[in-house]
Formats: sequence, structure tokens, C-alpha cells
Amino acid sequence: MKLLMLSNYFTPDLSAGSFRMQALVEALEPWGTKGLEVDLITTRPNRYASLRAEAQTFEDRGWLKVHRIELPSHQSGMVDQARAYVYYAQGVRKLTRAQKWDAIFATSSRLMTASLGAHISQRLNIPLYLDVRDLFTDNMDELLAGSPIKSLMPIFRMIERKSFSQASRINVVSQGFTSHIQSIAPQAQLRVLTNGVDAIFSDLDFCKPYSGDQQPLIVYAGNLGEGQGLHKIVPHVAKHLEGRARFRLIGDGGRKTALEAAIASDGLDHVELLPPVPRTDLLDHYREADMLFLHLNDFNAFHKVLPSKIFEYGATAKPILAGVAGHAAEFLKEHIPDAEVFEPLDSDAMIRAIDRLVDTSPKPDRTEFLQTFARSRIMKALASDIIDMVN
Repeated sequence: MKLLMLSNYFTPDLSAGSFRMQALVEALEPWGTKGLEVDLITTRPNRYASLRAEAQTFEDRGWLKVHRIELPSHQSGMVDQARAYVYYAQGVRKLTRAQKWDAIFATSSRLMTASLGAHISQRLNIPLYLDVRDLFTDNMDELLAGSPIKSLMPIFRMIERKSFSQASRINVVSQGFTSHIQSIAPQAQLRVLTNGVDAIFSDLDFCKPYSGDQQPLIVYAGNLGEGQGLHKIVPHVAKHLEGRARFRLIGDGGRKTALEAAIASDGLDHVELLPPVPRTDLLDHYREADMLFLHLNDFNAFHKVLPSKIFEYGATAKPILAGVAGHAAEFLKEHIPDAEVFEPLDSDAMIRAIDRLVDTSPKPDRTEFLQTFARSRIMKALASDIIDMVN
């Protein structure tokens, strides 16, 4: 069986999508001895302009061929991302022009990767399996408020409906996505296989080394964009907690400049802003943390999402400070009940949540969480479902 896989990101790039694809490839590997041949078309590492890992343009692993398309440098803005997609789409079409596969798998947080998979599926008349990691049209409705680009939303919705309707099976990473998918692609067989905990996290001890009577360290790692909204809440909270807590924010993104400006204007010397780091270095930052912080902006679309960062944070057994609502808040209350959850952009609620974590110093037991959401188990289920679609 020959399988074509499309993913904008793959290791050694740093993103939730790349880690998910790496785990899926590992789960598919046993079928490589049974005749499975895979062509994975991805990109050269490009998630963050400030951290570019090296990777070969082509890798031949026997059963798996990895093709990496070079993209122009970008800063994660809408125009930059659109230009990068054009390069990716052109590369995919060139590589697939004279080839034939039995099925196609596409993982998409960006709508156009799903659209590209649907186009190839239709052209070659082969089944399509979509792995949906974000709802593009839901997000853009709010992110593009006031932008002339919003006039294109009817076109994006048409592309989404056509792409999802082409799929034989659709997996979503959040239960909150199911009603949206069912409304536009009722014929597709729907699955819910979330992100999960990688072995690199579940096998380590994250106990913080003793360092005296320092103020508690609050660590955030991830994107610094409009979707996270850190520039709208962290400076205010940090100013209020000066002398009582330290902040370390690790990442890059479209709102990093605004965040830097706010930190500088208020003279917040107790807030560190660090560039993205390799995953092995990130583990050391997690180990040093007294609590781990995640936050989503106050958009209705984000009530449906389940951030992959929850699984990383949950694996460390560190106290979690989460500014989320909707499905993510419900998930934390069910599976990580010791987490302090507050409404997005509510600075006062965040301050109270930090105070509670400092006062109680919880020592959570997350053994059941690690077992339930082991990435290897979840990806084995996804790999089996992909194979079953074709057989």
C-alpha cells in the first residue's frame, strides 16, 4: 500500500503539528514491514524565524520517504503565511504530478493544507483522511475583525466545506470541533483522537532543584500571537506581582513586539522574554518552574479548542495556571482538577489563581492522566484507522 502524507510541519521543526506527525510516523512504522510505503511531503523547519533547525531536503528511510520543501523566511503574519503556502502548494504539486498512491492523509491547522489534500484526493480518485487540528474559519471570523481580508470569509467557508466533504474520514483533536465538522461534512466518519503526552515528558523527573527563597517562577512556552493574547494580560499581572513572582515567557510570534514594548515601558525586570529553544532545553525550563502558564485570547472560537500545551504541562506534575474557557476549561477540570483555571484576559482572576497556587503548593498525582493520554497509544489508534480506511 502506498500512502501520501501532507503536513506543513515535521521534526526537527518545533510545533504541535511536527511532534504529532513524528509520533504518527513512529506508529505507522510497523506496517512498513508489511508493505506500507509512505511519501511525507512537508517543509524545511520554518515554525519560528528566530530558531531555524537544519534538516535534509530529502530523506530515504526505506519504507518512508520525507520530502522537505524550502519556504521563504517569514514572521508568521497573514501575508507571510499565505506566501509560504503558495511555495508549499507548488512544491507538493510538482512532487505529486506523475505519482500514484492508494490513499492520502493530511493534517491541517491551516485550511489550505486540507484543501490541497482534497484536491489531490479528487484528482487521483483516492480516499482522503483529514486530521483537523484547528478550525480556520472559526478563528478567522474574530481574528480578522475590522480587516478588509474578512470579505474573503465566504470563499474560505466554501473551500472548507469542499475540502471536508471530500474526506472519507476526519479526525479532530478536540471534542469541541465535532459539531462544526458534522454541520459541513455529515457524511464523513468522525473520530476524536487528541494530542497527547510524549514519552520524553512522561519518563522524566521535573522536580525543581532547591534554590533558596526565590520568588516563585511562572513559565510560559509557546506562540506569542494574537491568539494567546499575552500582551493583554501578562504586563498588568506582572506589575501587580512585582516582588512576589517572576515570569519567564519563551517563544515567538506576531505579538512579541507588543509584549516586549509593554514589558519595557513598565520596567518589568522580573519578566524574562526568551526566544524559542530546542525541546531538550525546554525541559530544563519546565524543571525550574514553580508553575506553568497557558492562556488563550477571549475569542468565542477558542471555546472549542484543546491546546496541545495542556498535555506537556500535565506530564510535568507541576501546578498549572490556565486562562482558558469552554472545552479546554472543562477538560482541565475533569482530567487535571488541581489546575487553577481562570477566564481569559481577567487579570484579577489570574492574580488570585497565582496566590492560591503559591499558598497551597499542590503535589498532584497525574499517573492516570499520563496513561490515558499517552501519545503513543493515541497515535497507534490513528495509524490503525488510516490503514483500515484503505484495506
